[in-house]
Amino acid sequence: MAHAHGQAHDAQGQQQAHAQGQQHPIGIYLKIWGLLFVLSAASYAVDYFHFQGYLRWFLIIVFMLLKAGLIVAVFMHMMWERLALMYAILVPTLLLMVLMGIGALEADYTFFTRTVYFVKGLL
Repeated sequence: MAHAHGQAHDAQGQQQAHAQGQQHPIGIYLKIWGLLFVLSAASYAVDYFHFQGYLRWFLIIVFMLLKAGLIVAVFMHMMWERLALMYAILVPTLLLMVLMGIGALEADYTFFTRTVYFVKGLL
């Protein structure tokens, strides 16, 4: 009997919290701010230590994507959303990134082909 009363009380508390808006502990936000600070420091360290070439760009993009992912997940509350909403936002974004990557690969091929035929035609 007491167990059923406790479950009813918990369900009522969840309904009230949902009606008032979901509150998250401030500790989560402080940890994410700290992690964003560390990732930003690492991003600046890439320039400070004069990394060059593909390693430099790879590290900068990785740190940028990690920071963007944390911001979207925590500060935009995506981590607490339903799976369907996450898919509705993330899948088109990832698909667009894949298509842009394919386009970039195709652009290299097109540039190479134009260079071969146009420069050859001028000679």
